[in-house]
Amino acid sequence: MKHFSLLLSGVLLAGLAAAPAIAEEGRETSLAPVPQFVEEAGAAGIYHTYDGAWEYFVGGGTAIFDCNNDRLPDLFLAGGKNPAGLYRNASPTGGALAFEQVDSGLTDKQLRKVLGAYPLDINNDDVLDLVLLRLGENLILQGKGDCTFEVANRALAFDGGREWTTAFSATFEPEQKFPTLAFGNYVDRSAPGSPWGTCHDNFLFRPEATAERGAGYPEATRLSPGYCTLSILFTDWNRSGEADLRISNDRHYYRGGEEQLWAVPPGRPPRPYRKTDGWQHLKIWGMGIASVDLDVDGYPEYALTSMGDTKLQKLDDESDETVPVYQDIAFDLGVTAHRPYAGEDLKPSTGWHSEFQDVNNDGLWDLFIAKGNVEAMPDFAAYDPDNLLIGQWTGKFVETGDQAGIALDRRGRGAGLADFNADGLLDLVVVNRAAPASLFRNVGQGTAEKPRPLGNWLAVDIRQPGEPNSRAVGAKISVKTGNRTMVKDIQVGAGHASGQMGFVHFGLGVAERANVRIKWPDGDWSHSYRVFANGHVIIERGAEKARLWYPR
Repeated sequence: MKHFSLLLSGVLLAGLAAAPAIAEEGRETSLAPVPQFVEEAGAAGIYHTYDGAWEYFVGGGTAIFDCNNDRLPDLFLAGGKNPAGLYRNASPTGGALAFEQVDSGLTDKQLRKVLGAYPLDINNDDVLDLVLLRLGENLILQGKGDCTFEVANRALAFDGGREWTTAFSATFEPEQKFPTLAFGNYVDRSAPGSPWGTCHDNFLFRPEATAERGAGYPEATRLSPGYCTLSILFTDWNRSGEADLRISNDRHYYRGGEEQLWAVPPGRPPRPYRKTDGWQHLKIWGMGIASVDLDVDGYPEYALTSMGDTKLQKLDDESDETVPVYQDIAFDLGVTAHRPYAGEDLKPSTGWHSEFQDVNNDGLWDLFIAKGNVEAMPDFAAYDPDNLLIGQWTGKFVETGDQAGIALDRRGRGAGLADFNADGLLDLVVVNRAAPASLFRNVGQGTAEKPRPLGNWLAVDIRQPGEPNSRAVGAKISVKTGNRTMVKDIQVGAGHASGQMGFVHFGLGVAERANVRIKWPDGDWSHSYRVFANGHVIIERGAEKARLWYPR
């Protein structure tokens, strides 16, 4: 309760007084500030729809990354049967969002059948590449600069396959110059009786040395059985220094399946955790994963979206660190999100992309969940607005999606929260099925004409120049203000068919300074960097001081 008393002091108290205080009868009211979001997709120049037949009921992701080296986050949007679109960010600092569609250098055929996309620097040239998940051949796109790409499958000896790929994650294993890639596949469309009971195996690609490019991916390791995967994440769940692979599966198409955790020991074959290892059977319509260390105890929590409710898993206090025994704390913290919070449809919700971010800059993590009926499933809600669950100083979360202005009547899929106009407020993009993509500008507690700030903030980008894993995948950023610490891992994966790479956002509340430390992927800690609030900082490994970046 000491954090709660801190909240009710000084400048932040005025912010709380300005927050919406009235909720529907029976709903808890957020004491934390509720940001206002203004939909600007059309005005910003984004006219894009993810659509297609039943193979595109799932997927519909976005990659958020800087493709032209101006440090502003650009957008790649999956299109399904429509061509995917690449949009360069042209937003003025603090102003209305603006994007320009650009030619990525790919053919129309390569841009079709895309379900999702993840940015990653595969070849360590500090230019971000893209991994495209497709209905058919997956593509590794080498970034050439100025938002152009070329297909690198042949150069990397990578077989993109013919599967229905719906999930991706990547990690850098020790002593490897190139990342290990994991692809999650959905239904095996070629099997007899498809789609029922025909889930495809998942694939793990470990780099192998080649004379031409230094490394390649000539052979895949099958992770079998697969249970119709919709989200995967390399995660160091027990802080052992080694990332295992968490897999969330859709139970709709199989019997006897479950959520999975695979051990991926360096230099050895992967193996699934089983009951004898302490892994507990959990069978849900698994769709998305979000991960963050909520209580800063060193072990991440996992929000698992599903049809019906969201699970929030915490490593059991009584568990040995070698045994993955989890307890569900979603109900206790108010994040089950099992029914629509607005409208009159009381049928169960359908959750997709999930993501922990601090949207109101109060120093507490919030949880966004993209929602939407699969297509026209009568047993699930038709009007199912996206969730914005605001973290409270009591440790719980409160739903504010309608108050924040994001409760549109659309079927959300992939999504991402990022600061598109460099004003220190996280904006929101949502890819919707059979409807235009949504793009929301966060205007704080003001309006589009007169945005008003919330709490203080900090944006951190970390680099390992001249080394493999230039973007420090697997590192942990620790930000301390006063006696409070927030941590965020640098990961590639999770969400639903959507990933991002760039500045990592932290809300600082009323704090005007922060101390930042980096735990690099090999386990070494940096010294403490003392930085001022409300700015963008770049920390290079071994640097004496953090560098500042000033938006145009």
